[in-house]
Amino acid sequence: MKWYRAFSFLFTSIATGLAAAFLVLLLRPDFAGRETATPPPPVLLDRTGGPVSYADAVQRAAPSVVNVFATKITREKTPALFDDPVFRRFFGDQASRPRFKRENSLGSGVIVDSNGYILTNNHVIEASSEIQVVLGDGRSLPARIVGSDPETDIAVLQAAGSGLAVASLATSDDMQVGDVVMAIGNPFGVGQAVTMGIVSATGRNQLGITEFENFIQTDAA
Repeated sequence: MKWYRAFSFLFTSIATGLAAAFLVLLLRPDFAGRETATPPPPVLLDRTGGPVSYADAVQRAAPSVVNVFATKITREKTPALFDDPVFRRFFGDQASRPRFKRENSLGSGVIVDSNGYILTNNHVIEASSEIQVVLGDGRSLPARIVGSDPETDIAVLQAAGSGLAVASLATSDDMQVGDVVMAIGNPFGVGQAVTMGIVSATGRNQLGITEFENFIQTDAA
């Protein structure tokens, strides 16, 4: 009796399914010729186009990067209390005399000419009384300021030396968004380091930073 009920249930289910399919084909005959949608093939990224290592580029550029050490003498601010007549009556004029101190700044530069011309940042060498540049081969040379522009924060130094490694410069007009860029410098004076990023945008302007604006934006590198 049980097998009869199971067979009856199975037969009823099959018949119901066939009837439903017949009604669908009767009411929507276009369903019969419809093909099953095939998902598009996955996009395979070609990772063989770019270099696996940028060591060759670093080896070509790093020798022309120098460390810039600048020293300047600044006057310490005298507290207003030292100029007070009552204070000076008790402590004299010794405390109100100007005091000076030496300040050191550290930056990086790049040799752009065999005559020892170096591009660096103006804020590194501004008002400096002494400048030393350390080359990639370890030599330390005195340098002088040839010109500077606080507006663009660019300065040109010159160091007298022989056998200088000169950077090969290109034009920024050929640079495109997505190009790989590297920064070579000496952060915190612990030694030369290299970081890498990409060009995020070109021709940035209307930032209100300087009068001349045509910046190349890079990501954190």
